Amino acid sequence: MAALMAFNQVVSHGFGLFLFVALVPEMRMDMSIEAWHLAFIGAGSQVSYLIGAALLGVWGHKLPSNKLLLVSGLVTASILLSMIFIHSPIVMIFGLCLMAISAAICWGGIVEIIAGCSQMGDRSTHLSIASSGTAWGYGLNGLLLLTVVPALGWQAAWFVAGMIAVMCLLMTSKVIKMKCAEVNSLVSFERMVSLPVALSTKELLKVVLIEPVARSTCLILFLVGLATMPFSTWLNVYLAELAVPGSLMGLAWLSVGLSGMVSGLIIGRLADRKGSSTTLFCIFSIFFVSSVAFVLDPAKWVLLVSVAYGLMYFPVWGILAGWVNRAYSSKATMQINGIGMITFGAGGVLGNALAGVVQQYTGSISILFEGICVVGFALVLFSMYLLLSEFLLRRHVVT
Repeated sequence: MAALMAFNQVVSHGFGLFLFVALVPEMRMDMSIEAWHLAFIGAGSQVSYLIGAALLGVWGHKLPSNKLLLVSGLVTASILLSMIFIHSPIVMIFGLCLMAISAAICWGGIVEIIAGCSQMGDRSTHLSIASSGTAWGYGLNGLLLLTVVPALGWQAAWFVAGMIAVMCLLMTSKVIKMKCAEVNSLVSFERMVSLPVALSTKELLKVVLIEPVARSTCLILFLVGLATMPFSTWLNVYLAELAVPGSLMGLAWLSVGLSGMVSGLIIGRLADRKGSSTTLFCIFSIFFVSSVAFVLDPAKWVLLVSVAYGLMYFPVWGILAGWVNRAYSSKATMQINGIGMITFGAGGVLGNALAGVVQQYTGSISILFEGICVVGFALVLFSMYLLLSEFLLRRHVVT
C-alpha cells in the first residue's frame, strides 16, 4: 500500500506540479509562453495548492478518502493527457492550477488511507515512503527530459506521464476496493475508543491553535516552508551568481532526488523505532549544519546541502503525519495535515517574497542562505524542545 501511495505522489506532485517546470524550455517557443505567464504560473500554483489544502481541512472529512484519491487521480490524469492538445497559455495555466489543487487533495487522501491501513509501529515508515514519491517524480521527469523529449518532443512527455497516471489510477482503484474493509474497521475502532473521527471547522481551528501536537506540526511546517521553498527556488540563481559550473548544478539536483528517494524508508523507519521528536532533531540538525557549511563555501558543500535537503524535506511530511496520527483519528489527521500544508505554503510565500526583496535591494542572494541557516537553527531548537518535553513527560509518568 505504501508503494502504491508513493506512486500516486509521483503522479500528483512529480508530474502535476513539477513536469511543466522541466518542460518549459521546450514548450516556451512553441506556445509563445512569456515571462508574465511563468510568473502567474508560479504564483497561481502556490495559491491553488493552498486552496486545495484549505478545502481538504474544511470539507475533506465529508468525503471518503478513497473517493478523494480517485477523483484527484482522475483529474490529474485527464489534464496531463489534455496538455498535448492545449495551445493557449491561459488554458494551460488553468490546467496547471487545477492539478495543484488536486495534488493537495491527493496527499490528504494518502494520509488518511495509510493511517487507516498501517500498523502503528510502521505508520511513519509508510507515510514517509509515500511522501518521498515526489522525489521519484523528480527522477522520472529528468528521465522523460533525457529520453522522450529529444526523440518525440515535449508533447510525448505529457502523453507518457498521462498514461502512467491512468495506470496508477487503475491500480489504485483495484487495491482500494480490497482495503476498504480495513479502513471501515479502523473508523469503527476509533469511534469505540472515543477518538473524534472528524473535526468541525471550529474544532479544527481550536485544535491547531491550542493542542500541542497539532500546533507544533503546523509551526514546524511553516518553518520548513520558510527554509525549503526559497532554497529550491533560488539555489541555481545563487550558484550562477557565483559562476559555478552548470554540471555542478545538475549534480546538486540529482543529489536532492536520489537522497529523497531513499529517505522515505530510512527516515521513516527511524521515526517508528526512535520516535518522531528524535528523528526531527536528527534531520533538522543535518540540514542546519550542511547549510552553514554551504554558506561558508558554496561550491565545496553544495552537494552536501543538497543531500541534506532531500533527507529533510521529503520524509518530514510523513514523520509529522505519523506523529499527529498517534493522537488523532485518521480523518482528523488528514484535516490537521491540510492546515499544515497551508502553513507550509504561507512560509514558502513569505520566504520567496523576502528573497525577492533581498535580491532587489542588495543585488545578491547570499543573505538569503544565511537566513535559511537561521531558520534551520530554529527548527533544531524546536525539535530539542519537543525532545525535552517528551523526556519530562515520561519521567513524570514513571514517578
